[in-house]
Amino acid sequence: MLKDNNPILLSTAYFPPVEYFALLSSFRVIIEQHETYKKQSYRNRCEIFSEKGTMPLSIPVTKPQGNHTSTKQVLLRNEDKWYIKHWRAIQSAYESSPFYLYYKDDLREFLSGKYDNLFDLNLKIILKVSDLIGIRPLISFTEQFEWETDNIIDLRNEISPKRENFIADFPSYIQVFSDRKGFIPNLSILDLLFNLGSESKAYLENFTFDKLQGNNQSG
Repeated sequence: MLKDNNPILLSTAYFPPVEYFALLSSFRVIIEQHETYKKQSYRNRCEIFSEKGTMPLSIPVTKPQGNHTSTKQVLLRNEDKWYIKHWRAIQSAYESSPFYLYYKDDLREFLSGKYDNLFDLNLKIILKVSDLIGIRPLISFTEQFEWETDNIIDLRNEISPKRENFIADFPSYIQVFSDRKGFIPNLSILDLLFNLGSESKAYLENFTFDKLQGNNQSG
């Protein structure tokens, strides 16, 4: 059940990390679409577990309005065939995982080269993965960009590969290469889904959000 408190403001994200979906499963979420696009973030990047450890996968993008391009306007540079490279990396990383065969056809569709807008691609991924996990997120979108927000918990820049994990403690689960590399927390939701399958929902719903204490009063 989604918690009755202030909604969470998040950036868009490409195959978002586990903590992003933990928030989606527990809170009303507003996704920012009018911010000026930020590089080196989960907006166009995810991290998977390869045989060498954490592997970032980044989508090359084009900004039609230059440095004034909003996130909703960002286009994918499909001429680079990035989607082929991403799928091969995902296949190599997870083809021996317990649920790869079960989910691969649903997810392969997003790496077909038929999408040209980053925001739209990310949203379709988030909705499909939510459905596969069995969560029903309440998602809305910003109508304009605002630096400061009232009665909204702003995490647009907190969920980031350049910052510490927003959630402090991640229970370990068996990952494909964890016998050699140890457990790596908060990777792309792909890692959780391929390794835990139908247990992913229960995993996501067991988190506590200590950093949000004091911000969770309804407003």
